[in-house]
Amino acid sequence: MGFETSVATSGMDGIALAGRALRGAILIAGPTAGGKSALALRLARETGGVIVNADSMQVYSVLDRLTARPGAAELAAAPHLLYGHVHPAEAYSTGRWLRDVAGLIGEGAFAERRPIFVGGTGLYFKALTEGLSRMPDIPAPVRAAWRARLEAEGAPALHEVLAARDAAAAERVRPGDGQRIVRALEVLEASGRSILDWQGARETPLVDAGSAAMAVVEPDRAELGARIARRFEAMLREGAVDEVKALLALGLPDAMPAMKAIGVAELREAIEGRTSLAEAAERACAATRRYAKRQSTWFRTQLAPQWLRLDRPESWKPLI
Repeated sequence: MGFETSVATSGMDGIALAGRALRGAILIAGPTAGGKSALALRLARETGGVIVNADSMQVYSVLDRLTARPGAAELAAAPHLLYGHVHPAEAYSTGRWLRDVAGLIGEGAFAERRPIFVGGTGLYFKALTEGLSRMPDIPAPVRAAWRARLEAEGAPALHEVLAARDAAAAERVRPGDGQRIVRALEVLEASGRSILDWQGARETPLVDAGSAAMAVVEPDRAELGARIARRFEAMLREGAVDEVKALLALGLPDAMPAMKAIGVAELREAIEGRTSLAEAAERACAATRRYAKRQSTWFRTQLAPQWLRLDRPESWKPLI
């Protein structure tokens, strides 16, 4: 059975489909460290499928272990796509991820293999199944200028700028969410229109939700906390500190998304001698638990009711 559909990318920060949406896909979402990747790998083996990354941090190179990207054994067991293909100096977006998926479809990556999308970035899944809001192209100087201001002035200051220029958009974003504040400001400057206007129009989805098998992996909170601690210990054993050193050596602004990966700031404190490695690990695990809680809340409130909720995903067998 083939899963291919023809796709043409638009000139905007969105996707236009020339044919039907991709049918028969498997979508696996959930909080970090919840066991999504293991489930995806098992299903890939059972179906002969191909795994596609849907996590905004696992797209970056350099941060291999710290973002829990699949290791050599997993990569050898099944095809994996869109992992580690973006340099940390780039600011990767949901729109660019969707274009990358469209490119895979256009290349026939799923003509003979069932696509299995797995990750913790909820916006990727919503864009995949509901369509992405059309956005204007942002000139590089405009994007660079706002990111430089974010670095120099901080998110709360730019939130005040946004409130003065687009009060409705400012009400939708937290004062500390620098990336979304900058996005709203750059869209406003580039197009003269509020980001809310652009968000009102969506492109055709790449995945047909009606024929897809969709599940959120939601382990018990205590179990998830233990998994997070074990995983971070493994990250340290496997070279996470060296990865952070390599990332810091690039001299990137702190506002770049890759610099905000959980564990980077904490391990940086240890590398620069401001805290112990044990304290850095404890803080990183605490930050991961908080992030997992936010992810779980988002999946619970934002995903459609047809998504299954799995506390024990081992026995899940979506229709083949």
